[in-house]
Amino acid sequence: MEIFLTGATGYIGGAVARELLGRGHRVVGLVRNEDSARKLPEDPRLLPLVADLADTAALAQAAREVDAVVHAGATGGSDGAEVDRRATFALLEALRGTAKPFLYTSGVWIMGNTGGQVLDEAAPLDPTPLIAWRAELEAKLLAESGVRAVVVRPAVVYGRGGGLVGGLVDSGREAGVVRYVGDGENRWPLVHVDDLARLYAAAIESGLSNTVFIAAAGPSLRLKDIALAASRAAGIPGRVESWPLEAARQTLGAFADALALDQQVTAAKATRLLGWQSQAPSLPDELARA
Repeated sequence: MEIFLTGATGYIGGAVARELLGRGHRVVGLVRNEDSARKLPEDPRLLPLVADLADTAALAQAAREVDAVVHAGATGGSDGAEVDRRATFALLEALRGTAKPFLYTSGVWIMGNTGGQVLDEAAPLDPTPLIAWRAELEAKLLAESGVRAVVVRPAVVYGRGGGLVGGLVDSGREAGVVRYVGDGENRWPLVHVDDLARLYAAAIESGLSNTVFIAAAGPSLRLKDIALAASRAAGIPGRVESWPLEAARQTLGAFADALALDQQVTAAKATRLLGWQSQAPSLPDELARA
């Protein structure tokens, strides 16, 4: 297939591009500028498209010319939610009636605190404010006919030195201490970026539509334990520090509440329907090797 991929140079999108190319697909990768295009893998099957998520006409045109779309791009700043909403609607409109696959990247934070239970895709949504707007997009996509829409909810993504966990390691190296929001007793579900990319590819190839997949591997880990592992990877073993939630909110805003979520989820549906299983190192193993 030829697949249009937004966020092709991003953390998740880059892994998805590598996985799709490895499976023999052709990729049209959205990049912001020519400098970003140079970060793409050198592969004749990967064609950069220089535009951004706000250019809805370019997005729609690209979607019409390919066999499938993976939306893994994101825009920061105060207008990030609105940019993503417009981009998603433009892609959806271009694909309507074509029966082409359209994979949208959401996240487990849309499920809120799980209350000590291990939840699956059927659980009611209770989104943390940071990403509450994604609930509207999920509902819109899943209600569509004529488009093979699939929503993926990644857990906290780690691996290859990136993601939130990579940020903890980097900040520990710089500050001499790894800070975590809250008391650290909350649990984060996790997924390696390479495992996540394999789930994306499997979902695109599956022929399934109007469905949701949680992408998480293994049991959730306590944030305090993640911080301790990050401190060892940063070369400052045991040097961790709690950042009270109220104080963190003063700096991080709604992001602090997302980091303080206590979540346990299962990817049993992806295993059952896609044959997906984790193949990458667990987070403790990944950080021990780092």
